[in-house]
Amino acid sequence: MIQQMLMVVAKQPAAGQTKTRLCPPLTGAMAAALYECFLRDTLEIMRRTPDVTRCVVYLPEDADDYFRKLAPDFALMCQQGADLGERLDNLLSAALTQGAPTAVVMDSDSPTLPAAYLREAFARLAEGADVVLGPCDDGGYYLIGLKQPQPRLLREVPMSTPTVLRDTVTIAAEMRLRVALLPTWYDVDTAAELQRLRRELTEPPAAGTAPSPAHYTRAFLAANLT
Repeated sequence: MIQQMLMVVAKQPAAGQTKTRLCPPLTGAMAAALYECFLRDTLEIMRRTPDVTRCVVYLPEDADDYFRKLAPDFALMCQQGADLGERLDNLLSAALTQGAPTAVVMDSDSPTLPAAYLREAFARLAEGADVVLGPCDDGGYYLIGLKQPQPRLLREVPMSTPTVLRDTVTIAAEMRLRVALLPTWYDVDTAAELQRLRRELTEPPAAGTAPSPAHYTRAFLAANLT
């Protein structure tokens, strides 16, 4: 029986092409190295989600060897599509039409995301939600999960805007889909978000909360941004 599918969209790091909005304060090489740390920490978060098939959905097409070495215990699939919405629809639809009962895809820009949020995503789908979304506080989402292909939710929403989440929820309401929202988190695309990440990984955690592991990202920041 095909298991639930947990996927992450990822790109092979390349200086001058990866996390360019973090330059400055980072150099191109530093931004690429930091993103590799994000990737490694994201894979660790995914490994803490039981009873799923884990998959890296990557770009560019020739990055297979890189990701095979980075994630030897993950399935690999190249992203297909002209834009992000089309690529997300293609990968989710492929997993669901090939027999996965549920499919969740997450970003690779949230290295401190609590692993419990991934487990909650699958639980909410099992409880009856048609779509589950993990909101980002910039108006996007760090995760989307489905039980059936829903091309409109992905192809009709302009991606990388401050209204991605709102627009997705609006279309879901038009389609009378049951939407479950996870706790809000953040991704790291800008210098301000990088500063937030540094604070999270260097300041004592709030009372009653566990510190984020994020071992690779934590080590990079300690070595390069002290």
